[in-house]
Amino acid sequence: MQDERLRPAETGPAVGDSAREMQVLAASRICIEGIDPEIDGGRFAAKCVAGRPFTVRADIFGEGHDTIRAALIWWRQGSSQIHEVPMEFLVNDRWEGRFTPPENALYRYTLIGWKDDFLGWRKDTAKKVAAGLNVDVETEMGHRLIANSRDHAPEGEGRAALESLVHATNHGSTEDRLGILMNEDTLAVMTREGRRYGLTRYERDLAVFADREAAAFSAWYEMFPRSAAPGLRHGTFRDVIDRLPYVQDLGFDVLYFTPIHPIGRTNRKGRNNTLTPGPDDVGSPYAIGSEEGGHTAIHPELGTIEDFDALVREARGHGLEIALDIALNASPDHPWIKEHPDWFEWRPDGSIAYAENPPKKYEDIVNFRYYLEDGSPNAPFWEAIRDMFLYWADHGVGMFRVDNPHTKPFPFWEWVLDEVRAKHPGAVFLSEAFTRPKMMKRLAKLGYNQSYSYFTWRNTKTELTEYLTELTTEECRHYMRPNFFVNTPDINPFFLQGSGRASHRIRLALAATLAGNYGVYNGFEICDGRPIPGKEEYLDSEKYEIRDWDFDREGHIKDDIRLMNRIRRKHAAMRDFTNLEFFDARDDAVLCYGRFDKAADSYLLFHVLLDPHAGREFGFDLPLWRFGLPDEASIEVQDAVQGNHFTWHGKEHRLTLDPETRPYAIWRLIPPGGARD
Repeated sequence: MQDERLRPAETGPAVGDSAREMQVLAASRICIEGIDPEIDGGRFAAKCVAGRPFTVRADIFGEGHDTIRAALIWWRQGSSQIHEVPMEFLVNDRWEGRFTPPENALYRYTLIGWKDDFLGWRKDTAKKVAAGLNVDVETEMGHRLIANSRDHAPEGEGRAALESLVHATNHGSTEDRLGILMNEDTLAVMTREGRRYGLTRYERDLAVFADREAAAFSAWYEMFPRSAAPGLRHGTFRDVIDRLPYVQDLGFDVLYFTPIHPIGRTNRKGRNNTLTPGPDDVGSPYAIGSEEGGHTAIHPELGTIEDFDALVREARGHGLEIALDIALNASPDHPWIKEHPDWFEWRPDGSIAYAENPPKKYEDIVNFRYYLEDGSPNAPFWEAIRDMFLYWADHGVGMFRVDNPHTKPFPFWEWVLDEVRAKHPGAVFLSEAFTRPKMMKRLAKLGYNQSYSYFTWRNTKTELTEYLTELTTEECRHYMRPNFFVNTPDINPFFLQGSGRASHRIRLALAATLAGNYGVYNGFEICDGRPIPGKEEYLDSEKYEIRDWDFDREGHIKDDIRLMNRIRRKHAAMRDFTNLEFFDARDDAVLCYGRFDKAADSYLLFHVLLDPHAGREFGFDLPLWRFGLPDEASIEVQDAVQGNHFTWHGKEHRLTLDPETRPYAIWRLIPPGGARD
């Protein structure tokens, strides 16, 4: 028999059915509202990480001064095993509960609240006893509350325990009876087995998807496999295998490839995006498809599927996951055009429609068709894209960066991501959507685990503080996980142009320590930033030619990258993106912030210079108050960059940062009683 406390609330009565309406309204006596998280009224799932606590807060209250209790109910989707976790009262009718999803899966949760008349009786009676009042009547009331709970309890151990209490409190002096009624064992039995008056269940069951940790905490290194070989020879997957120790040494855990599929020849782009390519130009890997195949094929010069499988295995041995760039683009040579012409958009003159984002034109790419004329989905095409993701997942790819998902229909993505995740719940999808804020957030709600962000263009103290405050404190923190890429093959930010090592070290420090997920496109480590004048684009872009990289050239920042990735891995506070706090550094060119994890006894304080051209000496406040310490207290500190330990005395301090020698500082704070390395 199902416990009545877990039974869903009844739906509303028909309009005009007064008696029925009375019964339905009376059954929901406790107010449960203001649930956080509840994404769009429960339309979408929140996100969390398997093995980490998931916290739910809500306003829960009843009329008058009744004593209220509340609980969080949760279960894995499809499971009959239901768990109940008591919620804790915070303040102003706000309650909090948490549970830890054990596995990478979808979970459901909801809230219940009820009047605990026995606990209320106990509190009031204790006050009367303390005031020296006669409590004969109150003692009988307590006894009857236990008897009432017994009468409504199902057969079993709980009812037997209540029966025993009824018998024990039925006779004797007021003092003896009250002694039993007020003891802790009786309270424990009544808390566990007592009748829940006015039991109310929230009207909706909500959802949370528990990702594996890589969805929330990862460091990406992006490369073009065709540039993996020494010199200007076309690289192969075997050449990429030779590069794995390098990427591992830098401390990354995701190796991300631009598209690896056959490249079309029709309207192929030449170097620097020219429309007049030479016979040896390799073209853009985003122009996918040729006579050699399409989205489940490999460019012949890279190798075979067996070579790719070997690469995936070798990468795992180096602690690296392979991420693929999935671009739903097709060159005019894609085999699907002949095989499935109804999967493409055609112009009135009978020509195929190429992609464009006016005034930009992409003559080497044509558009897929997602809906038919009658408004129905182009189902065979949707299924083909799903099967394409599943194909690569079956070959060991667990992470996908999706190119321009905001230009494809939302229902398409919701269906495809759900279908893939049903077979591969650990699949991680990164949304490359530099677009309007609400569109970026919608894609995250639909199921994208990670999202590109505006970090690339947030440079000032105000810009960074406001944007990170939004991402870490507003509702989007429950479903949108940003991935702070410092650069991409498409974006060479103005901040990095002409400022050399200083600007690259600054942006690296910010990306790696502000976000749970961050990434770099190769060349960043050697401060390669030659722009097309006046544009945020790379001159001699690797999108259109093979590059011969010298990753050991003078002026590199590989040591900074190793340091940042080592700090990220070592300190537990770095794993929760939402624990970010900003503190005062009395200079607009310095950003001061902390990443604090009390449960793990992990506390890091950061200072990052935002000006790549001039140093700063500035004052800052050591956040002693975060540890309950007075302004004059002392705290042990470790310089996380140099490793030395020392003590800071008092709240006010000064520091100097220089763009060439020390553009950032990272401190490990060790409060009294804290753990020491």
